[in-house]
Amino acid sequence: MNDNSNDLSRRNFIKFGGVAAASIAAVGASTMSQSAQAAMVGTKGKANLPKAKGPRLVVVGGGTSGLTIAKYVKKANPKLDVVLVEKRDMYSSCFASNLLYSGMISLEFLADHSFLDAAVNNKYTFFNATVTGLDRAARKLMTNEGEIDYDYLVVAPGIHYDYSRIGVTDPEVEFMLRQNAPGGFVSPTEHITIRDKVRNFEGGTFVITVPGGNYRCLPGPYERGCMVAAAFKKNKVKAKVLVLDHNPNFTIKAAGFSAAYKELYGDYIEYKPSSAIKSVDPVKKVITTEFDTINYDEATIYPGVRGSRLLEALGLMDPKSPQKEALIDDHKYNFPGDDRVYVTGDSRPMGFSKSANTSNTEAKYVAKLIAARSLGKEIDWVSPETICYSMCNAEPGEAISVSARYVYDNAKKAFGFSPDTTMDEHRDVAKGNRLIEWNKGMYRDLFA
Repeated sequence: MNDNSNDLSRRNFIKFGGVAAASIAAVGASTMSQSAQAAMVGTKGKANLPKAKGPRLVVVGGGTSGLTIAKYVKKANPKLDVVLVEKRDMYSSCFASNLLYSGMISLEFLADHSFLDAAVNNKYTFFNATVTGLDRAARKLMTNEGEIDYDYLVVAPGIHYDYSRIGVTDPEVEFMLRQNAPGGFVSPTEHITIRDKVRNFEGGTFVITVPGGNYRCLPGPYERGCMVAAAFKKNKVKAKVLVLDHNPNFTIKAAGFSAAYKELYGDYIEYKPSSAIKSVDPVKKVITTEFDTINYDEATIYPGVRGSRLLEALGLMDPKSPQKEALIDDHKYNFPGDDRVYVTGDSRPMGFSKSANTSNTEAKYVAKLIAARSLGKEIDWVSPETICYSMCNAEPGEAISVSARYVYDNAKKAFGFSPDTTMDEHRDVAKGNRLIEWNKGMYRDLFA
């Protein structure tokens, strides 16, 4: 599929919404009185919503996890009244976005999906608002459009970047990087900027960075290297795609990406592992690592991720978490001592892949769990599933893949890949086709 004039315009693509969040000093501090917290965040009385027709589940966040829960909890218990709260008024996916840079898909492929249609098709309510606070004791969620009473609450807010992990603590420098070298794994508008940088690149060094820790979409930056190099190769641009990896080797699909870099893009891609970034100067366009000083002409700098800042504002963050993720039961997803409040998706603390298929399958389990609990029942834990295709070649579209579930190690008190994990690192067109069909299937699952 080729990029074309049907792409959505910049102006209409996304409506920005910031999280105006009150600071809550300690986990669990959201038990403050309704009036005190309402004063802090400036809510406007009751939200203008239809009267609940049953126990109300409020889902915060219209990404993969939130959309899945809103749909599947209604299937499991149709008597639940479900409200999806999302600050964006227009959807676009992060998954599949790398294919935009090589021209394999259009922007419409990522964004031609409606929150309103999803709500109508799946019998829940879409509420376009920004969450500003939470009173767990009173079971009230505050938004810029008023308070919402809930019986159950799911917070699925995604992730934020953490620029301090690449030595950037000056807000001016951070925002220069956000605007001039966006990471491309959070906001849809970043995808447009990166696409245009690739389209308009006239030559030189194009840097792509890979963070440390458990970041969103482990193979994503490596796939991006392939797609950017494919665009330059097709257009005969004299360029070097420099992939700076914080890690000592590819974090996943190492054999497949290594082969693609050498066999398809040997004249374009330079891969540099163990390149932890210490500082970035966006004015001089200089990246400093422990061993190198690198000049670049364009870049997409992925600094590393942390749990959404909304977790702090709502008192749901684990203060001991190195990546500031949620404090929840690692099998049941609820906040400790409160089985009415859950956190799912990429802000969870478990070591699962931060990817769409993982969030989708995880959310189906949580939806069944909440539905069961609303009926006074319990269900057994079910592992999420990570199915991930990565495009390595654009013409023809060839991909590699991984399929995995997770098991809990009682001794280590941590999750790891199950023994039946399969890695198919031989790139071919069949897997490239399955990647496109997987994406279409995900959109159908979320919106149809």
